[in-house]
Amino acid sequence: MRNGLYPKLAAQGMRQNRRFFVPYLLALAGLTAAFYVMSALCADPGVLNMRGFAYVLVMMQIGMFVAGILSAVLLLYINSFLMKQRKKELGLYNILGMGKGNIALIQCWESLYTAILGIGGGLALGVVLHKLSTAALVRLLQFSIPFSSSLSLPAMGSTAALFGALLALALLLNLLRVRVSNPIELLHGGSVGEKEPKTRWLLAVVGAIALGAGYFIAITTTDPVLAMAFYFLAVILVIIGTYCLFTAGSIALLKLLRNHKGFYYQTGHFIGVSGMLYRMKRNAVGLANICILSTMVMVMVSGTLALYLGQGEIIAAQYPANLTITVQYDPAQNQALDLDGAQALVRRFAAEHNVPVTRLGAAEYLSFNVFVNQDTHRLEVGREGPNNDRRTVYLLTAQGYAALTGNTAPALNPGQAVVCGSLPQGFGPELVFQGIHITDGTETGQPKALTVADALPSIQYFDTTFDMTEPLCLVVPDKAALEQFWALQEAALENYAARLSAVLLTDLDCTNDQELDLIDAWNDACLSEGFYSGTGSWSYWRTDSRAEMAVDGYSMAGGFLFLGIVLGVIFLMATVLIIYYKQVSEGYEDQGRFEIMRKVGLTQREVRSSIRSQVLIVFFLPIAVAAVHILFDFNLVARMLTLFGVRNTATVALCTGGTLLAFLAVYAAVYLLTARTYYKIVK
Repeated sequence: MRNGLYPKLAAQGMRQNRRFFVPYLLALAGLTAAFYVMSALCADPGVLNMRGFAYVLVMMQIGMFVAGILSAVLLLYINSFLMKQRKKELGLYNILGMGKGNIALIQCWESLYTAILGIGGGLALGVVLHKLSTAALVRLLQFSIPFSSSLSLPAMGSTAALFGALLALALLLNLLRVRVSNPIELLHGGSVGEKEPKTRWLLAVVGAIALGAGYFIAITTTDPVLAMAFYFLAVILVIIGTYCLFTAGSIALLKLLRNHKGFYYQTGHFIGVSGMLYRMKRNAVGLANICILSTMVMVMVSGTLALYLGQGEIIAAQYPANLTITVQYDPAQNQALDLDGAQALVRRFAAEHNVPVTRLGAAEYLSFNVFVNQDTHRLEVGREGPNNDRRTVYLLTAQGYAALTGNTAPALNPGQAVVCGSLPQGFGPELVFQGIHITDGTETGQPKALTVADALPSIQYFDTTFDMTEPLCLVVPDKAALEQFWALQEAALENYAARLSAVLLTDLDCTNDQELDLIDAWNDACLSEGFYSGTGSWSYWRTDSRAEMAVDGYSMAGGFLFLGIVLGVIFLMATVLIIYYKQVSEGYEDQGRFEIMRKVGLTQREVRSSIRSQVLIVFFLPIAVAAVHILFDFNLVARMLTLFGVRNTATVALCTGGTLLAFLAVYAAVYLLTARTYYKIVK
């Protein structure tokens, strides 16, 4: 044969099968573009020069890994589908005199065309999306980034190499399939009869148990740390349960309906149950894939969106002032902070850099964890227990309360306290603290009691968002009371005892950029000898800037959201492609059944109604199950987000509900588009 015939036959085959090849090329271009965008962001020199670059870099590297794995799975899945649909065509080539070597050359040319159109088009699209992505990242991270606007040749090279290798692997698998098959098998590949699916009760029971166990973990886990530890176990159980129930549970249910004679022997039910039985045999794994991918998209997007939207609230709660200075010292080491000297240092440094100080409050406090013992009705220091039964106690003096809040200090007698916020349920007005030795569990010393004289609103600084336990803030009369509690918890915790601390909250009249410049200057100056002279003796000094923390927070949350959107789009693309190819394959399989139904006497309307009901059930079953997964998963996601400081459950619920509604709208649109293709085939 002339060599020019093979490229023509390859091009002609792709045109004739454009219903299959066009989505394949679009998927390849989309995956290539997404991978290039993340690769270009990782290779961009501007990323290394921005604040918080580590978060963005790690997010993109994780995204590249996940996108690479998913691209391999998806492209090989589509390639397998294409080969299945083209068995007759390849068998006809073989019968007409072409050898397997000739067919292999045609497939090589098809792979070359696919690479040129898919990878080349994807890189061109990726260049455009890269520019849009950098603009989107600037908006998400809320600070300027010196991104490069030029092409990234290393990113192009790595992207082309990856997807070229995937296409080469797909070609190799295709050549092996052709080599081990014979022409008659290829020609009749789509005409093999089907056996009735067997009922695998054990698999159905295993699926129900796995799904129930996953749901049980999801709704009963309340500890945020345990939620993080158990999340992947719950996910694995739900995935196992989903696959088992789609492949075995659905068939078992349909056979039970068929055994119900009064239900089964009706025209609509007879056709529907019989058709669904074989549909579920052929498409159960595909439907389970759609369900799992849909769940992943919604969890990924809703979780990262909640994390991003909660950043403002997190930063405001965690850093109530422009500058938050935390100092620790140890009474046992005769260390004492000079609060007046520390405040003078802050004012002097700000004035030297022309930044006005509008407020400066300073207070000493003590913090330690207690176990809320509902049996003994005591707050026990040193007792181990789950986070849900623990509280972080913050003790500060009345003078410190006035300095931090600007309100009048409460008048307190010895042994009295004011609670700022709420007490543990069932506790008060007398609070009894008991030291429990951390190693042997014995009681240490005498219990210390406080009588709650009044309740005031919580203090923002102590209402921290990153604590695993709820705060219990108490105002005591003076520093002597602080030292008594320090001695109580020091006897119980020994080397793990908390130290007395002081906090200086400083509000500034400046822009975020001026604040960032000020904190940079502070970090440089504090390394010089004698910088802290006049501030007394202490063991730890930390200065946090709200603007600097906002940069880190939005770098992390914005990177997560960007990654969630990119991977969400990739997962959505995979979902749409699986749906499309499932609809097309079912269309060709139902084409003959549609004709048989008409020949046995059913009207066109009855046949169309039966097929439409089956398609609707099969199509929307995965999204219905995915919605149930999301509802059960909500508690675990909300608990895990508290580890990142997102405690507003309403924000998480709105993001989850909004994502679910948006995905349902996209899913319905995909159904309308793919259903049209299906009905064109079966007519």
